[in-house]
Amino acid sequence: MEKTIKISATFDTSLKALYEAWLDSEKHSAFTGGKARINPKVGGKFKVWDNYIVGKTLELEPYKRIVQSWRTTEFPSNAPDSLLEIFFSKNPKGTMMTIIHSKIPSGQSENYKNGWKEFYFKPMKKYFSKR
Repeated sequence: MEKTIKISATFDTSLKALYEAWLDSEKHSAFTGGKARINPKVGGKFKVWDNYIVGKTLELEPYKRIVQSWRTTEFPSNAPDSLLEIFFSKNPKGTMMTIIHSKIPSGQSENYKNGWKEFYFKPMKKYFSKR
């Protein structure tokens, strides 16, 4: 059975900087520590975390929302891509990013929930606190 996770974090940066960094190969690589190649337009493909994660950008609402198809090398070969929705909103401490990750293959959601915290939010907080 497919699962959905929702996770949020606030970063000490502007909404514009956070949104643009997600779609920028060099900045995405810098805040995750893994190589990223991102074509930052609707229909553009991406490979991040040293090709562990691949997908395609499906929708862009500048500085508000990014929707991407998303899968890792751990997905069963017959599993469809999952869906990643990223929402950006201002708050008093900077910019809140909320990720809704749905259509995750059965048994993998807890790993990805922990992965978002450990391999994205934690290094992103460090990256943006230096700016």
